[in-house]
Amino acid sequence: MLSRLEQAQQKWGGSHSVIDAWLAERQELLLLYCKIAGFSPYDKNEQALPEQVQIQSFCQILMDYLSAGHFEIYDNIVEACKEKGPESAQLAQALYPKIADTTDLALDFNDKYAEASQESPLVEFDSDLSKLGETLELRFELEDELIDNLYANYSR
Repeated sequence: MLSRLEQAQQKWGGSHSVIDAWLAERQELLLLYCKIAGFSPYDKNEQALPEQVQIQSFCQILMDYLSAGHFEIYDNIVEACKEKGPESAQLAQALYPKIADTTDLALDFNDKYAEASQESPLVEFDSDLSKLGETLELRFELEDELIDNLYANYSR
């Protein structure tokens, strides 16, 4: 996921301030994901769960990222793709529902863990976090395809 982000930043970085801010937020989201998942360079005790404050921070960034996409970015990109022609508009219209589908799992994760107390048993946390990671990876692929559709058609 991080290498995909780096590629996106190299490809579209500097092209539009909204896209730059969104990719920076994606980077923050991924870094927090790696931290609570215990990926390198973050050390994780095999039996320890992240602290609740870390989970809450992650959930807040997750909600910010999802909101930015749905309420600030997607509509603008879809509208811009419509201006580029019917093929671009059709692809954007096809991608948007697939992206929206990924939101449900992320919202479920947030609802389950954002307000969980440290005393709550987080038995399914690792499994849920893994599923969320797979969902985010799919979402990022779809978002990148949507952005690429826009920029590929700007030159036409």
